Amino acid sequence: MSKFSISRLGKELYTGEKSFDFVGRRMLWYAVSAVVLVAVILGVWLQGINLGIDFTGGTRYTVTVAQADQELADDLRTAVGDTDVEAADGASVRTSGGKSIVIETKSIPDGSEADEAIIGAITETADVAEDDISRTGIGPSWGERVATKAGLALGIFLVGVILFIWVYFKEWKMSVAAVVALLHDVVITVGVYAIVGFEVTPATVTGFLTILGYSLYDTVVVFDKVKENTRNLAQKKQTYAAAANLAVNQTLVRSINTSIIGLLPVVAILYVSAVQLGTSSLKDISLVLFVGMAVGTYSSIFIATPLLVHLKSKEKDVVDAEKRAAARMKEADKYAAVPVFDEGMPVAADEEPDELRESGSDDLHEAGVGRGTSPNTSPTGRGRNVPSQQRSVSDSAAAGRPQPKRESRSKRK
Repeated sequence: MSKFSISRLGKELYTGEKSFDFVGRRMLWYAVSAVVLVAVILGVWLQGINLGIDFTGGTRYTVTVAQADQELADDLRTAVGDTDVEAADGASVRTSGGKSIVIETKSIPDGSEADEAIIGAITETADVAEDDISRTGIGPSWGERVATKAGLALGIFLVGVILFIWVYFKEWKMSVAAVVALLHDVVITVGVYAIVGFEVTPATVTGFLTILGYSLYDTVVVFDKVKENTRNLAQKKQTYAAAANLAVNQTLVRSINTSIIGLLPVVAILYVSAVQLGTSSLKDISLVLFVGMAVGTYSSIFIATPLLVHLKSKEKDVVDAEKRAAARMKEADKYAAVPVFDEGMPVAADEEPDELRESGSDDLHEAGVGRGTSPNTSPTGRGRNVPSQQRSVSDSAAAGRPQPKRESRSKRK
């Protein structure tokens, strides 16, 4: 048995020797995506999104230390949380480089007793002077401006995507399918982020913009192959759905390989930032990249192209291609209803069993049918008729005479 080979599988998928029916099972993929979307939307609704102080407002303390490590960050988180300051409950503590630790809390007035309590806990735990602590107050209005600008950037990006795909492929339905797949990726990524409970920071927004570009890139590659396979569809013997499904299979190995290569470093960053570093800005961007890249690969294969075929299924040239394919199939299957002899096949009502044929051989002979021949009353079912009988069959007069036989040359006279 030959060993499994990715390169061999890729070749078979590209030539069509082996194929997975992505387009034909599109209702299954729609159902899977619908279930996932409902789950993540419920997660966002029930749990909410954990927005950082850059969006909600708060107070940030930056502590300069001799050596910033995760152990000191954990100690500071405990010390700040043990104070009687209500705004410090659930404070975010993370390392920032090798010399700084950042502590973020809800909004605390400058110079208040709560502010002095937080600073005292920091100086005592980190063994630093108050001059080594810088305090920054972030108002909610700044976060609102950031959110507004992020939404504006997303809207401009989506409009640019629609126009680019429309102009490049000269097909507005491809733009619709690509944007739907893109929104599918964003909603699922936001939902997973909310369910996990990671804090949304400016690094998270950067990650979102990155996955939008990645998801779009993968979809455009598949659509480019669809356009190539469906060019001059009227002159081809394929339907639009079959040509589009072939395009997905032809780019399948490339999509999987690209995703794996892209996900491996992201997984490494996510593990280091979440497990070894605890709280870090790398964790925010790595999670959104991991989820977005994985979902983007899924949507380009299972959502974008099947949805495109669905949108184009009513177009005249697509319908005509379906009719031509159905006609060719019917013509190729012209004799599919002709029965093939089988040893266990039951005898038809108008046919005699072998015993009757043997016992009635004399009657058949008298009727003009020689042994080994069949009546010429019906077609054979193979596209031709048995020729009609010209005269009755009778015994030959030469049957009683001795017939010549061949002898060896040595015995000839």
